Formats: sequence, structure tokens, C-alpha cells
Amino acid sequence: MANLQNQIVLVTGATSGIGQVTATELAKMGAHVVILARNADKAATAQQEIKAAAGHENVDVLLADLADLEQVRRAADEFNARYPRLDILVNNAGLILGAERQVSPQGYELGLATNHLGPFLLTSLLFEKLKASPAARVVNVASTVYRMARPDLADPQSTRSYGALAVYANTKLFNIMFTQELARRLRTHRIANITTNALHPGVVASSFGSEANGLMSFFVQLGRPFMISAAKGAETSVFLASAPEVATTSGGYYDKKKTTPVKNSFNTSEHARQLWELSEKLTDTQFMA
Repeated sequence: MANLQNQIVLVTGATSGIGQVTATELAKMGAHVVILARNADKAATAQQEIKAAAGHENVDVLLADLADLEQVRRAADEFNARYPRLDILVNNAGLILGAERQVSPQGYELGLATNHLGPFLLTSLLFEKLKASPAARVVNVASTVYRMARPDLADPQSTRSYGALAVYANTKLFNIMFTQELARRLRTHRIANITTNALHPGVVASSFGSEANGLMSFFVQLGRPFMISAAKGAETSVFLASAPEVATTSGGYYDKKKTTPVKNSFNTSEHARQLWELSEKLTDTQFMA
């Protein structure tokens, strides 16, 4: 078990499932953990459970819905005011929506806003705190569902054609492409104290996907007997956040704690650059230009 004493960690979506397990395991290693959640009651319960499991009181809460970019800005401002640096950022939160297309408070398709734009903006706004760490890590939770992705950057809001599974697959590919492009830009800017990696956690038996219906609901129910526990699903997140052997690795995609190639024809360096620039435009931020 790694020693994370005096490390400041932020985990999104940490009120249940692999997010809460990830936060708990990092807290057990001695980290000062901050959980970002959208529900105050669930956050308070998770906070107490993580404290009890870790045996210390250094577990804080930030409230924000990642789909609401103004709430992300407010949470980032609060973090930046309260903490001297950020050593580990785990962008874990994500969702699969139902059959009806929904939009965020800024008018963006809700899956895109929650799974990609919110984490992109949060990472951007906390970047100076990551730079202040001697050795920071950004861990992005993706999914092997990315293989089904067929994005159209001319219609990122899925206005012409919407499907919950398609949006989820696209945004999980975006998580990987964001990771790869961030790693490339870190190298270009000669920022050696920050690494970033993405991962597939496995198909986890949790409440995740409970809002899905139609084809996605069918797949969730069909696969439930073969799903792994949240503890098992969190293993690769915890590994990438804490293991000494990946301290200098950046831009990788991991499954079961091992690097694996990304197999999707859309995943090109040019598309990654276009996605980054589109993400900057939609979130109204400049991030390592």
C-alpha cells in the first residue's frame, strides 16, 4: 500500500460505487481526500463512511453538479481558495441517461456535459493547483464501451441523432482522447510534474446505469450476473492514483492495471486536437493553448 500522507486528493462521483471505494482506499493510505458530489445528503453519508474506514478526519466535501458549468466554476474557486495544491485528481463521475435527450443548464446535451465537459473544465480550473504539486496525477475513468463510439464533432450535442448508449460511448472515447491530448500538451509545455492516464474499471455491479432504458437497460440487465464488485472495479483507479510504478507514465489507457491499446478509428491526434479546441469553446476556458 502506497503512503499518501500529506497528499491532497479530489475524487468526483465519490458517494457510491467505484468512486466511493477509490476515495476510501486513498484515504486509507493517509491522503486528505476531497469528494465532489452533487447531492449533499449522499455526500455527508459518504464522508462519514470514508472517515470511519480511513481512521482519520481528513475527508472534505465540495458540492457541484458536473453538468452545470457554473457549479463547476464555483467548486473550483472554493477548492483553489481552501487548498495549497492538488496531488491527485480522479475524474470518476459519469452517467448513462435514458431514452429522451436532456440538456444541461447551459443548454448542452446532458451526457456530454456530465461525462466530458464538466471534467474538462474542472481539470482546467484546478491546473495551477496540480502544477503546485511536486508530482501530480490526473486519472480519468473511461470505459471499454468507447469501442462503439462514432462521434460527429460537427454535431457534438447529438441534435440530429440521439441515443443514450451512443452518447455514453462517445463521451468515454472523449475521456481517453482528453487524456492523450493532455499528456501530449504536458510534454510540449515541458511540464514534467503532472501525469495523466485513463482506465476501464470493468463492468461494475452498482446503481450505475439505473436511469437507462431501452437497449442500454437490456444490456445492463443481461450483463448483471457477470458484473464485478465496486471494490474490484476501483482497483485500476487506485493503482493509477497511487502506485509508484506508474508515477512517470502518462497518456496511457489501462484495463486490469495493464496498458492496453485504444482501438477506435476516430482516435487520431487531429481529432484529439479538434475535440480539445471544441471543449475549450463550449466551456469558455483556455487550457494549455
